[in-house]
Amino acid sequence: MPFRPLPAVAAFVLVLSAALAAPDAQALSRRDEAAVKALQTRLDAAEKRYRDAQLAEDEEAGAAAATAALGEIKAVVEACAKQKGCALAPMLSTYERLLEATPQDTGEGEEGEDPIDERDLADAEVPANADAASLLSEEGQRFVKMVQFNPAVQAGIRRWLTDMRPSLMDSYENYRYLQQQMSPAFRRHGLPEALLFGIMAKESNGKVHVGSRAGAVGPLQFMPATGRRFGLGNDGTGFDTRYDPRASADAAAQYLTERMAQLGNSIELSLAGYNGGEGRALRVYQSSGGRSFWDIDVYNQFPAETKDYVPMVIAAAWLYLHPRDYGITWPRVYTRQASIRLAQPASLYELTICLGNAGSRDGYMRALRNLNPRWEPDSSMPAGTVLGATTWIARLYERHCTRGQRLQLAEQLVASNVQSALVRVGPPTPAGAGEGAGAPATDAVPPPPPKPAKPRTHKVQRGENLTTIARKYKCDVGDLAKANKLKAPKYAVRPGQSLSLKGCEG
Repeated sequence: MPFRPLPAVAAFVLVLSAALAAPDAQALSRRDEAAVKALQTRLDAAEKRYRDAQLAEDEEAGAAAATAALGEIKAVVEACAKQKGCALAPMLSTYERLLEATPQDTGEGEEGEDPIDERDLADAEVPANADAASLLSEEGQRFVKMVQFNPAVQAGIRRWLTDMRPSLMDSYENYRYLQQQMSPAFRRHGLPEALLFGIMAKESNGKVHVGSRAGAVGPLQFMPATGRRFGLGNDGTGFDTRYDPRASADAAAQYLTERMAQLGNSIELSLAGYNGGEGRALRVYQSSGGRSFWDIDVYNQFPAETKDYVPMVIAAAWLYLHPRDYGITWPRVYTRQASIRLAQPASLYELTICLGNAGSRDGYMRALRNLNPRWEPDSSMPAGTVLGATTWIARLYERHCTRGQRLQLAEQLVASNVQSALVRVGPPTPAGAGEGAGAPATDAVPPPPPKPAKPRTHKVQRGENLTTIARKYKCDVGDLAKANKLKAPKYAVRPGQSLSLKGCEG
């Protein structure tokens, strides 16, 4: 929503902050106690109106209501500053918190401002020397001076800011949902978080379920053998933990730390090993006497994909650290972690429909999938299933997905089947029947062929879980688990296992 911040916020907060230093220690009269209680009631009501306004279907009405609610909170805080016995600090904290959560109208940059070097650098023979460890530090000025003279990284920045800008924005939004799960691993290993973002942006755009033709999967694209070295793979329930954001980030941090120890702490060569193979990177490093990735003889020993990969990761990392220098306004993402306990069976598809897209341009399909990588989007999850979400998604769920018309619409849409729309008025027309063959027949519909016998068992295939099997045979998950003595809550099955389909419709 196009909310605008209230004017003079900084001065208002500064003046009120002075009042916090001198609390009134005298006993309160009943009148003062009642006045304080009334102010708290007003604050609670205004905060609720603000929260409800953010969920309004009508964006303009919601924006107006939210602004009015913030105005009321401001008035309450001002009154609290004058009211004996009123605790100003928590009220002011509420006001500041809501202001911080309100999307700002940043406007456009100054006319003519263009920090990007627009020269065509794609055909540069060899990139100028640049030290990625310095580029990825928090020393922004040093980075600016160095990146200006690195045609490869600069060309990467240009690409991210032009035809690849949508991918950059998607990567940032997806990463923000996963940040709390993934970034701690890089911090533990002393690696810059921006590097994690750069790798994810280039590898998967932050889409957890992406896979390559070569067999790499997950947000950080681990191959099966490399994943197994760092503890990734089938966890015994049929789920491949290469798709798990937390586990894959920890594996990537270990992998990069191992590469840097072998390759003279060079981030560029470590990235080259991540993309082009650690064996190749080590051979090139040793045969060159430890020279830089940007040395022409070193650079030319890597395939074209790796030559592109290294500067593109560094460019994305730099933009993550210094967006304002390049006119980037990141999308606002509400990422405070929460959980949803399903009130009734649902699939991620159903939830995506009933949640809508309030507070998000594209809705919450990707966020739900990323936060719940174990579930396929069309799998019906039983009531009581706990899903990863955010506080915002949880509020939308309570409002729209536990009851009401939108829930019914989502259920109807997900249950729809193209075949059910097709009808046959008469018997099938024989091939080559001649003129008029396509005209509807008026004969009685012949009796349907006998139904095949219901299967009694099912052999578990790779990638299947109990929910997908129950959906296929129209079983209740709980009944199917009971018939096969599977223990809650995982109901683990293994490929090749034979399951009884007792009680299923077939």
